[in-house]
Amino acid sequence: MNYQEVNFDGLVGPTHNYSGLSHGNLASFDNKGHVSHPKSAVLQGLKKMKSLHDMGLPQAIIAPHERPNISLLRNFGFSGKEDEIIEKVYKVDPTLLAIATSASPMWTANAATVSPSPDTKDGKVHISVANLNSLPHRFQESEQTQRILKAIFNDEKYFTIHSAIQGGNAFGDEGAANHTRLCLDYGQKGKEVFVFGKYALDISKPRPRGLPARQTFEASNTLIRRHNLKKDVAILVQQSPEVINKGVFHNDVISVGNKNVLLYHEDAFIEGDHHIENLKKSFDEFIPIKILNKKVTVEDAVRSYLFNTQLVSLKDGSMAIIAPKECEENSAVRKQITEIIKDQSNPIKGVHFFDLRESMQNGGGPACLRLRVVLSDEELQAINQGVLFTDELYETLVSWANKHYRDKIRPSDIKDPNLLKECRQALDELTKILKLGNIYEFQR
Repeated sequence: MNYQEVNFDGLVGPTHNYSGLSHGNLASFDNKGHVSHPKSAVLQGLKKMKSLHDMGLPQAIIAPHERPNISLLRNFGFSGKEDEIIEKVYKVDPTLLAIATSASPMWTANAATVSPSPDTKDGKVHISVANLNSLPHRFQESEQTQRILKAIFNDEKYFTIHSAIQGGNAFGDEGAANHTRLCLDYGQKGKEVFVFGKYALDISKPRPRGLPARQTFEASNTLIRRHNLKKDVAILVQQSPEVINKGVFHNDVISVGNKNVLLYHEDAFIEGDHHIENLKKSFDEFIPIKILNKKVTVEDAVRSYLFNTQLVSLKDGSMAIIAPKECEENSAVRKQITEIIKDQSNPIKGVHFFDLRESMQNGGGPACLRLRVVLSDEELQAINQGVLFTDELYETLVSWANKHYRDKIRPSDIKDPNLLKECRQALDELTKILKLGNIYEFQR
């Protein structure tokens, strides 16, 4: 049976803005208060999807969320008509409105964790919605994300969708940004590497003291149990507290894997060499590519998002790096990528640089923008076909974005009640384009 990896990219939402809400994400904090460009942002993402589609890589779409989230604002204790609530919240505390207006669901690497059917005992694809407990602007996402995923993976014969883990911050789960699957072939049983930042219930274990560790051991262990993984599939690895303190808020900011290749920084993990040796014993063809600090510092990795690139397999059997322009502009990073490509001991033979500055300035690179899902041909046929990327869909979505998105959003623009109306109009049309049904509260 043929298996392939499908990248489900998140569409940037109409309220894309720079509110600096993500503590520990240096780019998000540094660009707080800047003018954002939602139309450019969504078109940049679509252009990347189209380019990968043209390379022969399967692509699909995950829809944005409704913003501002009026239900959340009512939960905060505000009442009245929607326009009145928006006005009241902005006067009382603009940060609360910024939280409710965040377009962070665009980073679908945080939407869920996925275990494909070759790895699971029941032969189903298991998908666990992330709870994103660590930050209030992301915590609100899980229920809507679950509705969207159920509308896409809607055949229970093939897919099991798990709701977000309960248990508060001790079970903080940030999705596939802390999960890497390694294998010889997508259809074979693999090794699923679950990376966590701290033991929440054992304070004697190492943990960062400056910036927060968002993924916990307890959450990662829960994912392993609920996904019903086969014997010897799961590996638990702790992220280095030192790199978290330097702005590595997710594992996909310090390592990226694809098939039998793992590209990682030497400072990424606690006891990293030990874990790499264990992976080598798991399958002889495993190819670790360790980036030394003397060649690329953690700081340069964070600024450029060298490891927040996509590592993809092409039709000719080679691999390519899908990188942001920032990697090209950083001399140390560009030199390192060139060295990797020239090295005949690994299958990475090319790099493609993309302008994703709108997402990058808010703290998300190419890897943040996609959720990777390995599917058999039969499973691929079982999903909602309306979300699969085609040339026709690309043209439709470009027209849709040009019609509904603003050119600019200034920090004070989030108080404009028309932003909610514009978002709803865009999403109402989008659900018809993608054949998702009435997945939003305002449609019911």
